Amino acid sequence: MRVGIATDHGGFGLKEEMVDRLRAAGHEVVDFGAHAMAPDDDYPDYVAPLARAVASGKVERGVAICGSGVGASVCANKIPGVRAALVNDHFSAKQGVEDDHMNILCIGGRTVGPAVAWDLVDTFLAAEYSRAKRHLRRLGKVASLESVDK
Repeated sequence: MRVGIATDHGGFGLKEEMVDRLRAAGHEVVDFGAHAMAPDDDYPDYVAPLARAVASGKVERGVAICGSGVGASVCANKIPGVRAALVNDHFSAKQGVEDDHMNILCIGGRTVGPAVAWDLVDTFLAAEYSRAKRHLRRLGKVASLESVDK
């Protein structure tokens, strides 16, 4: 699978480890940065390009990391077509894809260790959207919110 990944300083070490594990598992990885540890960088500078790549289909799925994962999730969800969620458990990593067609997994670089992070990423990438009628209906309602005039 072609997977995009992005982080700021808050998840830099974890991103580097996930890139290595993703490649070892046979995935093609597009690294949106950060490419060096810079304590003053900002997650939107890396997460927004990742989210745009997911929304446009340039990558199939994305992994966004920041210190808590919250900022990465908020940022990614500003891009139409993105369904990102902060996930800290195995069940949600799978169910988020199956039921909600989640396409970006957000992780806190300061809240989960590498073993848990890899379990979440691996589970997220292995899951498939069910396309069940009820899930399609719900996803349509969610997608309609992106076109509401403000």
